[in-house]
Amino acid sequence: MDRRASGSGLLALGALGIVFGDIGTSPLYAFGEIFLGAHDIAVSAERVLGALSLVFWTLTLIVSVKYVLIVMRADNDGEGGIMALASLATSAVRRARSAAIIMFFGVLGAALFYGDGIITPAVSVLSAVEGLEVAAPELASFVVPIALVLLVGLFLIQRFGTHRVGAVFGPIMVVWFVTIGALGLASVVQSPSVLASISPTYAVSFIVNDPPTAFLALGSVVLCVTGAEALYADMGQFGRRPVRLAWFVVAAPALYLNYLGQGALVLRDPQAVDSPFYLLVPSVLQLPMVLLATVATLIASQAVISGAFSMTQQAIRLGYLPRMTVMHTSSKERGQVYVPFVNWALMIAVVGLVIGFQDSSNLASAYGIAVTGTFVITTCLITVVARRRWNLPMWMIIPGFAIFLCIDGSFFLANLTKLDHGGWFPLVAAGIIFAILAIWRWGSQRLARELADLSVPMSDLHAVVTEPGVVRTDDVTVFVTAEEGLPFALTQEARLLHVVSARILILRMVTADIPRVAPPEHLTASVVEEGIVDATLLTGFMERADPARAVAELAVTFPELDPARCRYAFYSAHIEVTRSRPGRWLATEIFAVLQRNATDAQRYYGLPVERVVDLGRLVPL
Repeated sequence: MDRRASGSGLLALGALGIVFGDIGTSPLYAFGEIFLGAHDIAVSAERVLGALSLVFWTLTLIVSVKYVLIVMRADNDGEGGIMALASLATSAVRRARSAAIIMFFGVLGAALFYGDGIITPAVSVLSAVEGLEVAAPELASFVVPIALVLLVGLFLIQRFGTHRVGAVFGPIMVVWFVTIGALGLASVVQSPSVLASISPTYAVSFIVNDPPTAFLALGSVVLCVTGAEALYADMGQFGRRPVRLAWFVVAAPALYLNYLGQGALVLRDPQAVDSPFYLLVPSVLQLPMVLLATVATLIASQAVISGAFSMTQQAIRLGYLPRMTVMHTSSKERGQVYVPFVNWALMIAVVGLVIGFQDSSNLASAYGIAVTGTFVITTCLITVVARRRWNLPMWMIIPGFAIFLCIDGSFFLANLTKLDHGGWFPLVAAGIIFAILAIWRWGSQRLARELADLSVPMSDLHAVVTEPGVVRTDDVTVFVTAEEGLPFALTQEARLLHVVSARILILRMVTADIPRVAPPEHLTASVVEEGIVDATLLTGFMERADPARAVAELAVTFPELDPARCRYAFYSAHIEVTRSRPGRWLATEIFAVLQRNATDAQRYYGLPVERVVDLGRLVPL
């Protein structure tokens, strides 16, 4: 029991550094934005207490209750995240149409996650560096350049992986949470009356007595739960128990205290609303606090960037994105991946945001629409899981669904008021990403149908390899394919080149709808013809498919499949866009562009280029 508790404690420490970086740094800007954000709400004691009550109960209901206690129960083989939740909900329904609708919303949620994820590094780091405007006003003109240097440096080091510095993330975030909690407590002690705001009556009174202002305030209150989705998305790295432990023991108390402390400060001095976080700090400690906040926000940004890499890998494996180069940066931690294209695209977008918006207040005004859309989708998906997988009765599901849909819907509608304050940006970004995901999925399925008409059944294998004029060469060929019948590359070699290897492995790559597939279920094989083995490599959507390793495993049973001598053969369809259906022409063009720019199979699978053969043909779409 002690060993288990110790292990959970160490994992909880790691979770503080990875999972809670984003939500843990939201006090830098969230409370001040309620009054000085997109709608500039005048400060009064009633509004301060009402806003504090909204913040307290938003953290409690959305994070503690919805995500930590409910949504985190819906783990997909230990993994979390909206794509994993959508996959779990899809497998729980019987009708194909229902499954397609669920997966549609899962993909939409992923696109919205990307949309707001672009803003997070920019607003977090910029808000931390802006502490210089309080601690050293003479350095105010250097805020944007310093933030840009830090952000660019963060993206430049991604290719080295985060596992080397990951061990220090947790302890740094412990210092961060203890510090912000202590600062908040010191302020609360000076104005203990602020504790009354914990009562939900203050939130209700704010909404009832001043509904327009309260509604506008909700658009900024949601900033206090930035990163709530990460609690669920990163569950697979640490487990449900350590994440819950870290939240309830360290993160939540520190956040509650700091927000209450900021509210107490503003009650004592309404002018402090300009920078309530840094004005909590004694002047002699403000510069060190700027440094600590900057490090904390870089950690928060790292978590978002790593999450984007992981989600991209999932989308590729599930067939919603073309192949991209995915590099595994750690031999010990399987979740450590680096996707160069995503890294540079994020860097360009984040740098552009900092230059375009200039300060964290403007960026915070752009935040919220996409993430609240993700909240709504998560509520709908978890309801399906609760009914179909957990078999909970309707009298429990309907009230819970109604309550959380009302809360999430209110935040979403409130954030729509920020469209002209920059809120359009994450929506446009999410729209573009969703279009890419949807077009690639649609195009891939359409291409698969076209190729299915050209496929040769496995029953014709003997006839193909023994056709007159076909020469059997003394080598080993591995045909890597996702097709059900004979691999197209094999039939191309036999019918066009009149050459077939003496020893053949047909390796079928299949992605399961679960995160990981454990040995020995991941690899099955059988002899279908003399010298020909038909094998299936089943991998989860969070795993890396590794044909070379599969060949090495099979060589134990089939020694003739010599991994050192084999060559790998792939089939590539080259798209010819036709104008026969004008309504689909643009989507087909986009799919063709994506397909032409996809990473080569040999690089994607990490195979030796000198032993890879790529055969293909022109396919009209």
